[in-house]
Parts: sequence; C-alpha cells; structure tokens
Amino acid sequence: MAWIWMLSAAGAVLLWAISLGRILSSPAPSCLPPSPHFMSPLRGDRRSRNVLLVIAHPDDESMFFAPTILFLKSKGHNVHVLCMSQGNADGLGNTRKEELYHACDTFKIQRKQVQVLDHLKLQILTFDSHGVSGHPNHQDVHHGICKFLHENGQGNIEAWQLASLNLFRKYSGPLDIWLASRITSSSKDPTYTLVNSSPSRSYQAMVAHRSQWVW
Repeated sequence: MAWIWMLSAAGAVLLWAISLGRILSSPAPSCLPPSPHFMSPLRGDRRSRNVLLVIAHPDDESMFFAPTILFLKSKGHNVHVLCMSQGNADGLGNTRKEELYHACDTFKIQRKQVQVLDHLKLQILTFDSHGVSGHPNHQDVHHGICKFLHENGQGNIEAWQLASLNLFRKYSGPLDIWLASRITSSSKDPTYTLVNSSPSRSYQAMVAHRSQWVW
C-alpha cells in the first residue's frame, strides 16, 4: 500500500509543478476564460478606464487584490485605491498608511491616486459578502458599496467583487488554476480568474507592510 501513497504524492507534486509552470510561463497577467468584456477599453478615444479599488485596511491591496491590480495595470487602466481606515487598532495607523503608499509604489500606482480615510465616526462600517477571509470590516466595505450603488441607481458605474473561496481552493496554490478554468466557464454570473504571472511583485508589495508580519 505504501507505493500507492508514494505514487499519489508524486502525482500531486507533479501536477502542482505543472500548474505553477503554466502560471509563470504566461508573458503577462491573463484572464480566464479570455474575454473582451471584462474591463474592456471604453468606446471612443479613451483607451483606458479609471478603476477604483475600495479596501478596508492597508495590506488588503497586496494580500487579496495583487493579481487584479497587475492585470488592470497591464491593460493600461488607471487604478485608484480608497482605503477605508488606517488600520490603527494597534496604534500603527501612520506606519500602516506609509506602508500602503510603498506597496502601491510597487504596483506603479501614483501616491496621489491613493486615499486613506481616518474618520473617527467611521468605524468601517470590495470584497464579496463573505469578505474573503470572513473579516467583518471586509464584509462592511462590500455592503457599503452595494448601498452606494443602490442609492445612486448605479448609473455608469461598473462594479466587480472579489469572490471568496473555500479552504481547499484557497490553499491549493497553483492547482486552483484548473478548477478556476472550469468553474468560471460554467458560472451563471460573469466570473473571471486573473492569473498572476509575477508572484514576486505581489510578494514585494506585501513586504512593504512590515508592521503586519506578525503571524
């Protein structure tokens, strides 16, 4: 029986390596399935869009949205970041704010396009309704954006959310690229997987948040 387990383990390692190779071999961030509809250029002379990324804390942009940011930047879109708090629970608000600026430098997002709120009465009220990690602040950002869109009739605003995954998919690493391809193609709602071909850029952005390397 031991050889069966060894063979299964070897197969899993091989599949993991093949999956990682598929990701790293991509010349640029890509979208699965390929679609001209996801964040396509606007009509007319303007070739790029203004995209607002709304997050709850400094480091959310690196921890959760790095593939999205890299994809949007590769397509020439103009990314803005709105952070709903300084993340000052441990008295590190100013430090975390500066770390956010440094992380955005890694993504080539100009500092003037990064806004951090620090409203004493705004206790963080986008993510999807689960907030990816289940963090209540992430969930509140989602509900706040939904309320804003509802009250403003959505208008010409196109809104997307980062889908939460189950534990198996969340920690399966590059293996998830195969599941994502199948799931996104069969989803009833428009769903896309953005392949991060530059994990090192994501790591560099996360390194900027040194105050959060405590777990």
